[in-house]
Amino acid sequence: MYVALQVLTLMLAAVTMALSLAHALEFPGKLRLGREQYLAVQPIYYPGFTIGGMAEPAVILATLSLFIMTPTGTAASWLVAGALAAMITVQVIFWTMTQPANSFWLQETELSRPATRFFQTRQGRAPRDWMAARDQWERSHIFRAIAATLGLFLLTVAIAL
Repeated sequence: MYVALQVLTLMLAAVTMALSLAHALEFPGKLRLGREQYLAVQPIYYPGFTIGGMAEPAVILATLSLFIMTPTGTAASWLVAGALAAMITVQVIFWTMTQPANSFWLQETELSRPATRFFQTRQGRAPRDWMAARDQWERSHIFRAIAATLGLFLLTVAIAL
């Protein structure tokens, strides 16, 4: 069971890292887009990335479970604790930077009732215009990619020990 949890946690961490890294790698190209192009492109992300985003809270629960099952005081337990902190940081960045910008992008979009509740959650600082929303959203994904990559790295090392 412990090995299965390790593999599951590693896979969830990889999905979490991949989604934020994909956004971060688009940043240089998206800076070349004008207002109309950017506003046309931005809403295309939400259906697929929302599904993949379910890995993000799941990786926190899996990493916490792995931490509880890892013998305390070992190098592996410290690495798993660091990975847990990194994955929590991914969520903190999402709710304080990404989510307010998401609300900006989707204010003109008709959403399902659950999507409306999720994307209208107002936390963090709301952007004032499209360029502020763009910069906030794009930067948030760079920060998330760094934290998620660190978490994946720490988990990988912990499991390899």
